Amino acid sequence: MRNVRKIIIGLLTLGFVGTVAIGTCRAADETAPPPAGSTPPAAGAAAPAGGPMLGPVTPPLDLVASTPKGQLKNPYNSDIAAITEEGRHRYLSAGCNGCHGGGGGGGMGPSLTNDVWVYGADDDTLFRLITLGSVELQKQGFSPVKHETVPGPMPPFGGIIKTSDDLWRIIAFIRSVNPGSLQHADDPYVRPKQF
Repeated sequence: MRNVRKIIIGLLTLGFVGTVAIGTCRAADETAPPPAGSTPPAAGAAAPAGGPMLGPVTPPLDLVASTPKGQLKNPYNSDIAAITEEGRHRYLSAGCNGCHGGGGGGGMGPSLTNDVWVYGADDDTLFRLITLGSVELQKQGFSPVKHETVPGPMPPFGGIIKTSDDLWRIIAFIRSVNPGSLQHADDPYVRPKQF
């Protein structure tokens, strides 16, 4: 009976130590310095020129709610190549590949490698579209500027992708598979003409 008790206590101890270790690893991962060559703003840093960013750990929904339309800018646009692989990992982790394919070539959802981006290719619109989904984006006054055959709406990922920095890295990966889209990163959102 004593041996069984020792085994149970040992297993409970192992479980506790494992839980603490996992929590410590997650905390360390969230505060790890950015990879060489990338320069995201530090948490609490002043807003970068061209747009506000409350900090890399700000949830995407909070950043969208606190930033006027047209002012979200990706801090990685100047050096996408340096974080492409990390952005790809986050893209896959968030499940984007389920609709857009592992390399962004499309599937159930539209291809990210062609030049037909329904709501536009600027940073602000992409961030809001991924965060809010297409239904909520339209409720906030955005309209399609191009058309593509898409079987369903873009679902909201603002609650799935935990930090704005993660989302900016995903957008950087998307731009890496569609380099031409970068030329439209700073384009202001333009409403289509109503006929």
